[in-house]
Amino acid sequence: MSADSDPTLRVGAHESIAGGTYNAVDALVDDGGNCGQIFTHSPQVWQDPNIDDDEAERFRAASDEHGVGPWVIHSSYLVNLCTPKDDLREKSVDSMQQEVDAADKLGIPYVNVHLGAHTGAGVEQGLDNAASALDELDIPDGVTVLVESDAGSGTKLGGDFEHLAAVLERSEQDLDICLDTAHAFAAGYDLSTAEGVEGTVAELDEVVGLEHLRCVHLNDSKHECGTNKDEHAHVGEGLIGEEGMRAFVNHEDLRDVPLVLETPTEDGKSFAWNIQRVKELRE
Repeated sequence: MSADSDPTLRVGAHESIAGGTYNAVDALVDDGGNCGQIFTHSPQVWQDPNIDDDEAERFRAASDEHGVGPWVIHSSYLVNLCTPKDDLREKSVDSMQQEVDAADKLGIPYVNVHLGAHTGAGVEQGLDNAASALDELDIPDGVTVLVESDAGSGTKLGGDFEHLAAVLERSEQDLDICLDTAHAFAAGYDLSTAEGVEGTVAELDEVVGLEHLRCVHLNDSKHECGTNKDEHAHVGEGLIGEEGMRAFVNHEDLRDVPLVLETPTEDGKSFAWNIQRVKELRE
């Protein structure tokens, strides 16, 4: 079976919503993808998603028409669930509430979030802060918050799989996770060989449980394993490389997990190029 006819392969990219969220659907289809991710607004500012009923209906209709999904909303980069600062925590919770409500409106099942940084409060306090902040959310039925793995620089949490497991365990919400391959690699999980992928997936299963893995950000890395440097590369062309990427997309326990690319658009290589590359690596 060729990858293009493999019905289990869900692969897509983080698409722009310029001109309306529904435009992301057309962009995704043009890129050859069948699942994807969006921001509901600029991720660099505190902003209400402001999605009216007409726009939401157009997004849902376009997704249904093209048979694409699942979609993921990526939360604002300003959100910091681990913060010890009351004002930042309040803004973060408010922002996340707006995102889960927008997801409900758009028919999107997942909202992805980074845990953020404890900024000196300590790892355990930071993890407690994140769990309790998530507990303040009124998450609509049909929407799940995904805690994303991190590259682990500075006081940012999420670099260790144990951090993800702790938040899932300490929160009263039904949370799941998103694994970013570039982040995991930067955090010290070697995905550059078939053996490394096997070991990392086994560890993720043991620590968190693969039943919680709902999405993968499939990115190669411009930096070495364990450097904590978060910079994405084209699929198979970074330091994870072709062997690691091939092993990952063909791992028997990961074949049904949606793969969303956040690869760069440089060197004349677009999301379409990277999506096609994933299809070629899929066996």
